[in-house]
This record gives sequence, C-alpha cells and structure tokens, in this order.
Amino acid sequence: MPYYGDVALMQAAVRSVQAQDDPNWRLTVVDDGTAEGVPEWFAGLGDERVRYQRNEVNLGVTGNFNKSLSLAEHERVVIMGCDDLLLPNYVGVVRAVHADHPGAGIIQPGVRVIDGSGQEVRTLVDEAKRRVYAPKVDGRLVLSGEDLAVSLLRGDWLYFPALCWRTEAIQAVPFPAELRVIQDLAVLIELVRRGESLVVDDTTAFCYRRHAGSESSGAAVDGSRFTEAGRYFTDTADRMAAHGWHRAARVARLHLSSRVFALTLLPQALKGRSGVGPLTRHVFGSGRAR
Repeated sequence: MPYYGDVALMQAAVRSVQAQDDPNWRLTVVDDGTAEGVPEWFAGLGDERVRYQRNEVNLGVTGNFNKSLSLAEHERVVIMGCDDLLLPNYVGVVRAVHADHPGAGIIQPGVRVIDGSGQEVRTLVDEAKRRVYAPKVDGRLVLSGEDLAVSLLRGDWLYFPALCWRTEAIQAVPFPAELRVIQDLAVLIELVRRGESLVVDDTTAFCYRRHAGSESSGAAVDGSRFTEAGRYFTDTADRMAAHGWHRAARVARLHLSSRVFALTLLPQALKGRSGVGPLTRHVFGSGRAR
C-alpha cells in the first residue's frame, strides 16, 4: 500500500485488510508523507502480518509505487489504494481465480464504488466504464492480446487499485517516471503487449473510493491529466503499430473516451477559468490516424 494523505482513510484501508476471511496475506505500507502519529499507530497494531516503513525523502506518486512494488515477496501482489477498502472476501476471491488461472498476469474482481464518506455511489465515469467500455461478464472472463489492448485503449474500464498482479510480470514493467496520473494504463498496455492475460471475476470484493481529493481528480480539473494523456496515446499508437497491432494503434490515436471525459469537464473549467487550454486542445486536437 503506497501511502500519502488522509490518515483516517489509510487506517480504514489497513483494517479492511486485517478483516479478510482468508488469512493468507501480508501487508506492506510504504509511507511517503510526514503525518504525525502514523509510525506510532502502526507500532501499536501488534500485528506481525502488517509491516510499515516511512520514506526518508518524498518519492512522489510514481516513485512510491515503484518502491512498493520492489518490496513484493510473494507470487501475487496488489498495489492497493490507501483510501480504498477490501471487502472481507477479497483475498479468497483472487486466490480462487489464481488457482484456476495460475498463469494470468492480472486479476480483476468485482468493484463497488464509494464516496469520501464510504457510501455507495454511481458516477458518470463509472457508469460509462460499466455500461459502455467493460465487456459483459457472467462469472469469469479471460481476455488477452490485441482485443484486450483495443478494449482498454478505447476506455480503461479496470480499477487499478483492485487488481491482483502476477508479481514477476509487473515487476518487469516499472511505472513510467514521466507519468503522474495515467501510469496505470501504461503498465497495463505494456503487460498486454508482452502477452499477459487478464481474468475478470464478477464477484464483488473491493470498494473503490472516488472523491474530489484524489490525485487523478485534481489533475483532471486543472487539465494536466489530459496533457499527459495526449502524449501517452500518441506514443502508444506508435508502439502498437510497430508491434503489428494496427487496430489498437488506431484506437490509441483517436482516444475518444479520453476526449469525451475532457469535454465533460470543460464547463467546470470555463467557470473556474482553470485548465481551459489543455482541456480544449485535448478535446479538439486531431485524432486521425497517420
């Protein structure tokens, strides 16, 4: 669990891990902040399954992700959000999927979306993920190859903090240092390009917290998310084409869902006079295949 931010939400996340029905887990929290009382709180847990360390210097989001990933010791790893919650069945669900699909690079269980207070919510973004971009799943679904790349580049419908990864696979693909918000999609696409498969299980096992205080929400409002995204999709289109995945390259160049998302934020940006330029360029820039 890479940690920075709200102490109470982090503590709730840790307790949700401790409350797992399946005891076969270990939790490592890597603290990239300086909040008072946090080391003492962990010392007082008295739970040998939980280990904690505080970085000597701030590494930033991507740097702390990579440090956390380097500490993984077991066959499967989750890079859990420090404000998200595991439902009690999470470990049991992903272990059952792993038992049936031991070679899968990525496992996605079912996700419930909650707000800052922990109440279940439905947002435009999540409804689009569920109804427009995500494939229909009845039980389990295995996806791989260019079809999976096309699906994710059309609209990233996965929930990164809920994913369970094959450790060897994800440790071979560090989070790109130049990316601040879209690094999860970058890692996913590279793993798919390398031949990793995804197993989706529709059993709800994770609570994803969506609220205005998150890094991605702030970057969306000020437009920096879309400056980053534009560069990423252009570069990825070239890599997909070089790999022979020309359908994926066309979808990356168009990046329609990212444009639509930026368009929905334009009224808010115009009202606040912040991020208008980056949003406008992202929405109306050329998406035609070269």
